[in-house]
Amino acid sequence: MNFNVGGPSHLQYSISSSSSDSENDDEVRFLNHLQEFDTQAEVITRMCDNNNRLWAHYIAHQNNQVTHGGSIPGHIVINRDRENADRNLFTDYFAENPRYPDSMFRRRFRMGRSLFLRIFNAVAEHDNYFMQRRDGLGRLGLSGLQKMTAVFRMLAYGMAADATDEYIKIGESTAIQSLKKFCRAVVEVFAEQYLRSPNANDVARLLHIGKRRGFPGMLGIAPPAHYVIQGKEYNMGYYLADGIYPKWSTLVQSIHDPRGPKKKLFAMKQEGCRKDVERAFGVLQSRFAIVAGPARFWNKNVLHDIMTACIIMHNMIIEDERDVDAAIEDWMEAPTPEVEIAVDENTRFQEFLARHRQIKDREAHIALRNTLIDHLWEEYTNSEN
Repeated sequence: MNFNVGGPSHLQYSISSSSSDSENDDEVRFLNHLQEFDTQAEVITRMCDNNNRLWAHYIAHQNNQVTHGGSIPGHIVINRDRENADRNLFTDYFAENPRYPDSMFRRRFRMGRSLFLRIFNAVAEHDNYFMQRRDGLGRLGLSGLQKMTAVFRMLAYGMAADATDEYIKIGESTAIQSLKKFCRAVVEVFAEQYLRSPNANDVARLLHIGKRRGFPGMLGIAPPAHYVIQGKEYNMGYYLADGIYPKWSTLVQSIHDPRGPKKKLFAMKQEGCRKDVERAFGVLQSRFAIVAGPARFWNKNVLHDIMTACIIMHNMIIEDERDVDAAIEDWMEAPTPEVEIAVDENTRFQEFLARHRQIKDREAHIALRNTLIDHLWEEYTNSEN
């Protein structure tokens, strides 16, 4: 038997063949991996090219648009020529010989020029926002007169902030900011004087006015008062009220269906005086239209400042346009009342209860009204005679 068949030579051939097949498989796998890598590289290259084209298109689009300067990106800068607008405003209303007379100034600003300038100087001294400054280019910014005039246009006419731009040449956001800062400054500067509690002289003035109109002791405010009607002494002031209020000694109501000349005279006088107070808010609304219109802001603090500032300026206008001392020249100045506070808590509580009972005394209410009816009729008959 030939045991050389399949011997070493055959084994060598088999080993060589197996090794060759293994190398071929590795080469095939390598080529496959290389092909996959090339495919991935081509995809990535295409993505980068596409991304570059997108960025190039975006940059070209941005370059074709008009760019705007300013500190706020995209903010549109409008050359409003605010310097000439300031000169025109000064020539129209604040020059030595202004274009528009005092009557037109008062109609458009709701107050005299002197009072306006008084408020302007006080507000500008309190808040430097209303001082004219230069911008980054050295140009003069809006003047305090421009800002305050825009504010008064909004307060007096209820004008929209954007509408002030045509004459004042002021932006909407600046006009709104000026309104908020102005009202806050007015409250901080003038509230202590024009929203204070009445002092002794105020009480004397109110008593004098009430007496001239036939209602001695009528204050419309809370402080105690001492007066005499028909020989009867009273130590509390009173309010004039309509029928919805309770019958207290501090409230004098009208007569719903007056019978007889005395009661008819009383009802006419009482309702006439009472309407003066009720009309006060109507005057405020007619003077500052922003009060009559819908609320322009959501912040309740801003609304409070606007309302309070209008009331303060209303009081300032009344003071400025009337002869304060003429009505009470013959009235003796009232001394400041001295109040002694009880130390004992029980005593204080008992005094409070006694005062409360005195205020809610129905019989005192009826007696005071009857006394006033007789008083008014006596004055009327004496004046007729």
